[in-house]
Amino acid sequence: MKKRKKLTALSLAAVMLFSTAALTTGCGSEKQEAAGGKTHVVLNEVAHSIFYAPMYVAIEEGYFADEGLDVELVTGYGADKTMTALLSGDADIGFMGAEATIYSYAEGIEDSAVNFAQLTQRAGNFLVAREPIDDFTWDMLKGKDVLGGRAGGMH
Repeated sequence: MKKRKKLTALSLAAVMLFSTAALTTGCGSEKQEAAGGKTHVVLNEVAHSIFYAPMYVAIEEGYFADEGLDVELVTGYGADKTMTALLSGDADIGFMGAEATIYSYAEGIEDSAVNFAQLTQRAGNFLVAREPIDDFTWDMLKGKDVLGGRAGGMH
C-alpha cells in the first residue's frame, strides 16, 4: 500500500512538474534561489479537500522536494479567489473547477487560465455523522439539519 501511495503522489508530482514548467515561464533563477535551489511553486487549492489527499501526502513525505520543487500550499476558499490569485500572479497553479476559467474567459480576460488536468471524476460530496450508524437509510435525514458545503460551492 505504501508503494501505491508513493506512486500516486509521484504521479501527481509529475503533473505538478509539468504544470510548473508551463505556468512559471520566465520565473527561473530568482525563484530557485529563494527556495534553496528548488523551484518555488505557489499552489492555490480552492478548498481543503479529501480529494487532494495524494498532494498532501506528496508534500508531507517530501516527494516534491525530491523532484526539486518547493511547494507552498495556499487555500483560496472559493474558485473566484483561486482564479484571482492565479491571474494576479499570486499563485502559479490553481486547483479549481473549469467554471472559473469559463467565467473569466467570458469576461474577456486576455491571458486566460488553461485547464490541463482532471482531479476528480465525480462530485466531491460526503455524508458524515458524529457517531457510526448501522443500516443507514436516507429516511433518517427527514427533519434533520444537513450542512451542505461552503457558500458559493458547487455542491
